[in-house]
Amino acid sequence: MDRTEVPYASCAWDPDETVPVFPLMALSRHRLGSDGRGVTTLAAAWGCPLSCRMCLNPQCKDPKTPVRPVSPGDLYAMTRADDLYFRATLGGITFGGGEPLSHAYFIKAFRKLAGDAWRITVETSLSVFPGLLAAALQCVDEFIVDIKDMDPDIYRRYTGQEPDLAYANLESLLAAAGPERVLVRVPLIPGFNTREDVARSEKALRRMGAERLDLFTYVER
Repeated sequence: MDRTEVPYASCAWDPDETVPVFPLMALSRHRLGSDGRGVTTLAAAWGCPLSCRMCLNPQCKDPKTPVRPVSPGDLYAMTRADDLYFRATLGGITFGGGEPLSHAYFIKAFRKLAGDAWRITVETSLSVFPGLLAAALQCVDEFIVDIKDMDPDIYRRYTGQEPDLAYANLESLLAAAGPERVLVRVPLIPGFNTREDVARSEKALRRMGAERLDLFTYVER
């Protein structure tokens, strides 16, 4: 598709517009145990503000990646066949990417269609405008935050971006949503941080109020 149709800047979609658009890069059904509670369908967004050195989804920034712009109604039609699975397992839709919180108003509109029976989870770096996080707080059940590392130098070297926005958003999220709705992932990234760095990140996150942490190691493909 022409990237001018759904540019990354469209993350700041005006909520007064009639229909928000989500740049759907991939849709993966019947997932279990990897993207939140129960059976989930992963809806992955194209576009990301970070430039991670070991990106797990490099296609999210590749201009050659096929993308389908969808409305909330389009996505609901594509996923409602699994309504029984979602209800029976307390699962639902997980928005990933890329950076799905760039499309928080889309997620908010999708929630109105899907209702409260489906669980909505977002996998995010939190490198978004605070207003988008505030919109997501109204409609997202669980936030899975990939914070990379709590050392600013490591974060900067690995992502190519400043960490201040992500750190401030995480602090706000924990305070507003409560630690039970937030899972923070802290990876050991070969060549970028050490086990000691991960331990320091864990301590910093617990001081911030995080209770649910996922410590794991990136494996090079």
